[in-house]
Amino acid sequence: MIFIDGVGIGKKDYEYNPFFKYGFKTFENVFGEIPHLEKKILNKDDVYLFPTDANLGVEGLPQSGTGQVSIFCGINAPKFVGKHFGPFPYSTTIPIIESENIFKAYKDSGKSACFANAYPKVFFDYIKSGKTRLSTTSLSCRLTGIKLNTIKEIRRKTAITAEITNERWNKKLKYQLKVITPETAARRLLKVAYKHDFTMFEFYLTDHLGHGRIADEFEQIYSNLDGFLLSILNDMDKDQLTLIICSDHGNFEDLSVKTHTLNPALTITAGKYAKNFAEEIRDLTQIKSTIIKYCT
Repeated sequence: MIFIDGVGIGKKDYEYNPFFKYGFKTFENVFGEIPHLEKKILNKDDVYLFPTDANLGVEGLPQSGTGQVSIFCGINAPKFVGKHFGPFPYSTTIPIIESENIFKAYKDSGKSACFANAYPKVFFDYIKSGKTRLSTTSLSCRLTGIKLNTIKEIRRKTAITAEITNERWNKKLKYQLKVITPETAARRLLKVAYKHDFTMFEFYLTDHLGHGRIADEFEQIYSNLDGFLLSILNDMDKDQLTLIICSDHGNFEDLSVKTHTLNPALTITAGKYAKNFAEEIRDLTQIKSTIIKYCT
C-alpha cells in the first residue's frame, strides 16, 4: 500500500488542478489520460483508477484523522466520532486503532507487516519527551509493536524517507545522506515489499502543498512523487504483488482553495488482485477489508 495524503479526483481545470496544469506522467503514461470528475474511472492493461468516497455520509469536509482511521481500521470513523476530525486521530478512536489497525490484522494472522517509512531523530526525541500526538500510521505501529525505522535503515537501504529522495532531510534536518532518485527509492520500496506480506509507505507532502504550504518546493515534490509512482507501477512484478495507492480525502487536486474538498479520494490498484480491489472498494471503510480478504 502507498498512502498519499490529500489527493482527490478533481475538475478538468488547467488553472487550479495541478495534474492538468503541469501534467502527470503516472496518469499519462499508464492510462493515457488524466482523471477528472467527468471521467473518474480509468483502466488500462489491468491497472485501475477509480474514485473512493471519503465523505462517508457525514457533513463537512473530510479530514485526515478520521479518514485515515477509516482506511487503516475499516470503520466509519467520522460517523463514530460524529464529525470529520483531523489531522490527528480523535481520542475515542485510539482504542479502535489499537485493536483494529491493519498491521495488527496481519500480525495476528501470523503474517509479516512492514511500515517502510523512516523517521528522523527529532521524531524519536518527541516520543521520548512523553508526547503522544501521532499520526494514525505511526500510532498503529506503536500500539502493535511494528518497528519504526530510523536513520540506520535508510543507510541500509531497507527504508525510505517520507519525502522519497532524502534531500529534505539534508536541508531541513542537517543530515548528510546520499540524495537518491525517485526511481531508486521505488526500487528500494519494491525490495521491501517482496519480503513482507504487507508493506505500507506514506507520503504526506501533497496535503501540505494543497494547504498552500512549502510552495517554494512544489515543483521538486511534485516531480519526485510522479517519478516514484510511475517507477513503482512500471517495475513491480504484477504476478507477485498487489498494489493499492490510496488517499484519505481531496485537497491537492484543487489549488483554488487551501482547505480539503468534497471530491472523491483517488485510488489506483495494480497487480495480482487489482481488478477485485477495483470492483469491491467504494469508500474508505472497504480498503482494509478488501486487502485482508485477498492478501492474507
